[in-house]
Amino acid sequence: MTRVIAVAGAGGPAGRAVVRRLAEAGDIVVAADADQARLDEAVTPVGAEGRVVDLLDAAATRAWIDDIVARHGRLDGFVHLVGGWRGGKGLTAEALDHWAVLEPLLVRTLQHTSLAAQAALAAAPAGRFVIVSAAGAGAPTAGNAAYAAAKAAAEAWTLALGHAFAKAGSNAAATIVVVKALVDEAMRAARPDAAFDGFTDVDDLALSIAGLWDRPTDELNGERLWLTPRP
Repeated sequence: MTRVIAVAGAGGPAGRAVVRRLAEAGDIVVAADADQARLDEAVTPVGAEGRVVDLLDAAATRAWIDDIVARHGRLDGFVHLVGGWRGGKGLTAEALDHWAVLEPLLVRTLQHTSLAAQAALAAAPAGRFVIVSAAGAGAPTAGNAAYAAAKAAAEAWTLALGHAFAKAGSNAAATIVVVKALVDEAMRAARPDAAFDGFTDVDDLALSIAGLWDRPTDELNGERLWLTPRP
């Protein structure tokens, strides 16, 4: 059975890799991004669907998900890859400015998408909701406070979604994939002498995400899957 999978934040390096991997596997991929040009770069080469969606607008987000279900009759997966990073030299008032940027991107878009997709994923034979988090969420530094706090909040919300799936008796899973950081070909080309120790290649991330539908729910729901050594 062909799976229908939505990918949010599809225009970034990780998003493009995930869209490509899922589309090449034969899935129907419905991608969203805030930027049309970036979105086109992700979907056009692989024939995926794309739509510019303001995921900070709860009603627009729900309309997008409802449209997917109406047209395809199902939603088997949702991959949340909306990202962002801000950091500083210490825990200062600047961290509040960083939080003001990161909280909407990393947390609010997650809230809106998960609430919109929850019922459809719970009704699917093996619904999967996945986010990508950072090892630093569990080991925040003074300069990284806002980013770590936003990632920790995103993890907590995803774990709560997993609890909701389990409480409903569904076969859906909410999963957190943990990396140190991500790297892609453009980053390597820009810094050819950098080692990128412990970084996860976006293609390896995409492979791991694509494999979630081949694993049983009890291995995934409410779990953190580490693609980097645990601290």
